[in-house]
Amino acid sequence: MEEQVVLISEQDEVLGLMDKMQAHENGLLHRAFSVFLFNEKGELLLQRRAAEKYHSPNQWTNAVCSHPRANESYIDAAHRRLQEELGITTDLIPKFSFIYKARVGGDLWEHELDHVFTGNYSGEFALNPEEVSEIRYISMESLAEEMRNNPENFTEWFKIILQEYQHHL
Repeated sequence: MEEQVVLISEQDEVLGLMDKMQAHENGLLHRAFSVFLFNEKGELLLQRRAAEKYHSPNQWTNAVCSHPRANESYIDAAHRRLQEELGITTDLIPKFSFIYKARVGGDLWEHELDHVFTGNYSGEFALNPEEVSEIRYISMESLAEEMRNNPENFTEWFKIILQEYQHHL
């Protein structure tokens, strides 16, 4: 069965469910979350999306980003995906939410009400190779330089979310 996303109004009122691919083809507003994880040095964890992903393959992005399921809270979904993608558990703190829309390749769009969480983690990982090809920690200064020099190496939504994150510091 195709994964579904929760379609919503701008006020986060549930309008229904739709197959994820169909929602991305039509650019319809849906629920999402993003997790920023930091190590003890204050460096940000990046993951490189697996080559098999249907959009934005092999691009770097934040620790985890995905969609809550029907009747699943944003925070519960974030914890679920940390386990599914990175094989970890850690405490998360809600930071902010905002709506954005971005073309993510081909005729696909992300149009999301994104709830952003932060956490700290410095332990071992058990990467799911269907989701993540590699991970690394990076300083915010080095990340800014890499994004300036090679923006094509990063997902479109990560560029937007990172900018929004920096406004909320």
